[in-house]
Amino acid sequence: MGQTMDQMKLLNQLRKAQKELKNEIVEVEAGDGAVVVQINGELKVKKVKIDPDKIDLDDIHELERWIENCMRDGFVKAQEIATDKMKPLMGGLGNLGIGM
Repeated sequence: MGQTMDQMKLLNQLRKAQKELKNEIVEVEAGDGAVVVQINGELKVKKVKIDPDKIDLDDIHELERWIENCMRDGFVKAQEIATDKMKPLMGGLGNLGIGM
């Protein structure tokens, strides 16, 4: 099956957008900076930082909540970025025979 120029162009745009998502970083924090999480537009965790000076080891449940909150909020924000970047290209997928 031959692809038209428009299909090839769309595929190239999709590949480019996917590569760009690797470099889109969302950073979220909890506990006034006690926990900082970075997630990229591919929904991959890039970094987790915990400031030991802001952690109460006698209340480990608080730290767990902060980590959970960061992960949840970070994934939501990263997903929004990915959706915004891919949305303009998604309409053309029907022309490629890819079901949406």
